[in-house]
Amino acid sequence: MAATTSAKAGAGAGRGDRPLDVITIGRSSVDLYGAQVGGRLEDMRGFAKYIGGSPTNMAAGTARLGLRSALITRVGDEHMGRFIREELAREGVDVRGVKTDPERLTALVLLGIRDREQFPLIFYRENCADMALEEGDIDPAFIAEAGCVTVTGTHLSHPRTEAAVLKALRLARGNGARTALDIDYRPNLWGLAGHDAGESRFIASADVTAKLQAHLSLFDLIVGTEEEFHIAGGSTDTLAALRAVRAVSSATLVCKRGPMGAVAFEGAIPDDLDEGISGPGFPIEVFNVLGAGDGFMSGLLRGWLREEGWERALTYANACGALAVSRHGCTPSYPSWEELCFFLERGVRVPALRKDAELEQIHWSTNRHRSRGGDWSVMRVFAFDHRMQLEDLARDLAADPSRIPHFKALCLEAARRVQDGRAGYGILCDGRLGEEALFRAAGTGLWIGRPVERPGSRPLELEIGADYGSALAEWPVNHVVKVLCFYHPDDDAVTKASQEETVLRLARAARANALEFLLEVIPSKVGPVDDATTARVIERFYEIGVFPDWWKLEPMTSEAGWAQTSATIERYDPHVRGIVVLGLDAPLHELAASFEAAARFPLVKGFAVGRTIFLEPAERWLAGEIGDEEAVVAMASTFARLCAIWDGARGRAVPVSRGEPT
Repeated sequence: MAATTSAKAGAGAGRGDRPLDVITIGRSSVDLYGAQVGGRLEDMRGFAKYIGGSPTNMAAGTARLGLRSALITRVGDEHMGRFIREELAREGVDVRGVKTDPERLTALVLLGIRDREQFPLIFYRENCADMALEEGDIDPAFIAEAGCVTVTGTHLSHPRTEAAVLKALRLARGNGARTALDIDYRPNLWGLAGHDAGESRFIASADVTAKLQAHLSLFDLIVGTEEEFHIAGGSTDTLAALRAVRAVSSATLVCKRGPMGAVAFEGAIPDDLDEGISGPGFPIEVFNVLGAGDGFMSGLLRGWLREEGWERALTYANACGALAVSRHGCTPSYPSWEELCFFLERGVRVPALRKDAELEQIHWSTNRHRSRGGDWSVMRVFAFDHRMQLEDLARDLAADPSRIPHFKALCLEAARRVQDGRAGYGILCDGRLGEEALFRAAGTGLWIGRPVERPGSRPLELEIGADYGSALAEWPVNHVVKVLCFYHPDDDAVTKASQEETVLRLARAARANALEFLLEVIPSKVGPVDDATTARVIERFYEIGVFPDWWKLEPMTSEAGWAQTSATIERYDPHVRGIVVLGLDAPLHELAASFEAAARFPLVKGFAVGRTIFLEPAERWLAGEIGDEEAVVAMASTFARLCAIWDGARGRAVPVSRGEPT
């Protein structure tokens, strides 16, 4: 058969006008990945928690690549089920089809990386929620929104889930949508192997072959490894198996061949697999094969559903698979569209892709917005992470310093009253005096930053001890690591080297623990500043390898200062979260003026102000002049005024575009 570069149009060609590009259907679980590499599952002492299950992985993977994706499955009415739903929403996946099962638990999978050949896993799927999916869960109106329905083989293994899948496929085909199958053969999920054989990929079964072949005619695209086509075709000879599948299906067949890439067959199966349509492979070091097929499928669907031709679709698929096998976890390893384009343009520089610093920065920075918190395009932050100032104030007033933690809880209450459940609000609160406030802030929707510096230290010292990584390992994933560094570009060499080393170690520890990092710099406290000073500080930190997610900066003295600062950040990190402006205990009228200047620059997302809000109420509360409610009301009033000032400034601002002169 002569190779062709045109993607098969299929039943649903040109259905980009529909609200959804693809709906995936089937397994949904929580993956508990052994954090240690090179040992048995028996020897794992810690686990990382990710969403999992082939259709769930594909829903997230395609969403990262810019497709409008949705998932149909069931999860339990418990913490793990809520985790899956929330993570999918953060990835941009439509979760209307994710049903909550009131009786069954969410499935779990334990996985490990034993070596480059062994990846043990245990499925905890006894009477699990996703296997309770039934025909009633398939909403015809929802299916009608999709240009493609993609299913996996596991849900054909039980009559109840099979009925649900077949209903969805019939509806999709009736609507003119495309249909795709990832064979995804797991023998023990078909009852052919024991619990300790989760890693097994092939056991011959005439019953499974018959079940699959009964439905293969319903698909426009069928994807599998050689072993998966062996089970679908009923032969361990790959060409014979492909021909058996072709005998019952006119679908485009895509056969994955591991390090040899993949080939697509639109028509008759040739005498040599190499005669199929192929895309380039990528010479990389394999770290973890688990979930690689779902990454592959995500890239393939992106190319297929965007009508980019099979060669391009297979290129996307191979690249996504290469990125997936290079990292820990399944869904977390999949690329964003920006990352995929970068990888394809630049190519492989370091075969162990997870050790390619430039690539990993793009991976982190283009995926974090989907997996961390809410909408932070606007940042209105009440900063009450002050420790030394409040302790000094209590001492000056002869007040009991043990009351400070309660006052910080009042600060949180003030922030929450202003927030009122809305997005774009946050707090900065420490863990030493503000632990109770941090506990109460969990699940409120607030952005949460936590300081780690020893107050007033220069050279910089940290409160969290010498082992930064172990200290940060205890933090919830939505807490942002914040550090204040009194740094000036003209510092002496010894001070500069000490502070840079501390910040770099901290930044690496934050990234290793999947925590966002906020770097606050205040050069004006230690030396003279001009329009270029802050930009010089920022450039230096980027040069040594520090890429903060957030910058917290003092107000610039001119728009030229903001212009240089913004241009420097965008040059080094175009995907940065942004900048928040600090207050330095300035009165409201001065803050209003600084907000007006900063608001013209889109990179500045808002403010993080503290003493302007809490200092006077703290003095009166510690002195016994006002009670809890009066303190909360006073702080909420000032915080609300600041929010209104910022929102007004942003609303009036004429944005300065990148490179625009001021």
